[in-house]
Amino acid sequence: MAAIPIRESALLSGVGHVPLVEVHAARELAPACRVFATLEGVNPGGSIKDRPVVRMLMKALQTGRLDGGRRLLDSSSGNAGISYALYGAALGVSVTLVVPGNASRERLDRIRASGAELILTDPLEGYDFAVAEARRLARDHPDRYWYCDQYSNPENWRAHYETTGPELLRGVVAHTGRPPDAFVAGIGTGGTLTGVARRLKEGRPATIVVAAIPDEFPGIEGLKPLGHPGDMVPAILDEGLIDRRVPVRMEDAIPMCRKLAKTGLFVGPSAGALVHVACRVAVEDGLRCIATVLPDTGERYVSTGLWSGGDG
Repeated sequence: MAAIPIRESALLSGVGHVPLVEVHAARELAPACRVFATLEGVNPGGSIKDRPVVRMLMKALQTGRLDGGRRLLDSSSGNAGISYALYGAALGVSVTLVVPGNASRERLDRIRASGAELILTDPLEGYDFAVAEARRLARDHPDRYWYCDQYSNPENWRAHYETTGPELLRGVVAHTGRPPDAFVAGIGTGGTLTGVARRLKEGRPATIVVAAIPDEFPGIEGLKPLGHPGDMVPAILDEGLIDRRVPVRMEDAIPMCRKLAKTGLFVGPSAGALVHVACRVAVEDGLRCIATVLPDTGERYVSTGLWSGGDG
């Protein structure tokens, strides 16, 4: 692979190293616990998905997976799609994305702006239908597409093991003098939970790993339901790392998003859901310090009505 030009190199180097913030809004519901989170919306692509997408894309280029003009193909709920489109445009890689039709307009517009091809699936078919459609396209057109498959690609969880996990651990220790008691994550592809949990449990096996599990429909963008027979379990998700599964609804996430916004953290509903779950676990288990992530920015949800009305 040819050397990456300076402009593209600078863009890639901007991924990760995001601020760690203390979530002061959590004190209202869990006054005895300190909640810390990485502010992933400041990544160049606006979400935590920049981390695995850059790693997966660079690995594909280095190993010749995209030689011969093959298009990168994957499914996404939106944020990974934005990252694929952004870095694909920067590196000259053609991208095709299969995305559920209920992804927010802002996400879809951002993907189109970078020139990626969008294939929208029926939102009523659920989160897994887009995955199945991407797999069908890859199977039927192997010469046209290289299927990145973020749900099975080990470079996904490795990105979080090598970057997100260490960043969280260093930041929390710097603020408190000790590792967090628990880590709260959602499950989209399973990459964040698997990579970060492995890193944290290596240093402190007693770290409690909590998975936030949304309703099947309408669900929460970016978080996968796993409570029903037939729900697809991502291949890279290490379920053995999960100590607790906590249900969460959009009705929980929205008020928390609005509380967070009033403290300067303008984030999306998955972040609201994770902070809500962190507060619940803190109270129920008597925890003093919890780590989580704020996966993306609130700008991506203006058209959904998230910010219209309600004081939180």
